[in-house]
Amino acid sequence: MSAQALTAGVVAVQGDVAEHAAAVRAAGTSAGYAVTVEPIRTAGSVADCDLLLLPGGESTTIAGHLRREAIDAEIAAHVAAGRPLLATCAGLIVIAADTGDPRVEPLGLLDVTVDRNAFGRQVDSFEADVAVDGLDAPFPAVFIRAPVVTETGPGVSTLAAVDGATVAVQAGPITATAFHPELTGDDRIHQLALFDRL
Repeated sequence: MSAQALTAGVVAVQGDVAEHAAAVRAAGTSAGYAVTVEPIRTAGSVADCDLLLLPGGESTTIAGHLRREAIDAEIAAHVAAGRPLLATCAGLIVIAADTGDPRVEPLGLLDVTVDRNAFGRQVDSFEADVAVDGLDAPFPAVFIRAPVVTETGPGVSTLAAVDGATVAVQAGPITATAFHPELTGDDRIHQLALFDRL
């Protein structure tokens, strides 16, 4: 029997688009799906996606591009339809309710408050084995100018923390991480966030 076909959209404004594409394909294969990856740069194709990924980069640039291209409304409709979304690092900032920074106009899809660059500058990047709810062994998380979640609203579950700081959350079809799971060669976060939510 052939694998069920799914389309995964990767918002391709900035960030590790190719790495996310490889990770979602690998996770899909493990889950028994044949995944086609669609780079999202303009409006019009999000509605055709079963899964959606919002990579990192620079949050002000990403948020501005999504609004200019009217992709923000399509992402909101994707989430409202209950389809899975994985947002990583700056992606988490972009979908938050409150960034504490007037330069970023977030989409307000996830009821959290974030602190941008909470772990410091690029030079302060680090890796850590992080216990994640839903995974049977620690995840080798890569933190690069990472945010943290400082407050969560009703319905938002904390999946992981580092030194008491929340670095992964889930609410409905949304999973968001402060770290970069696509840089690890470990596709379990993509499995947990996307295929386990179908």
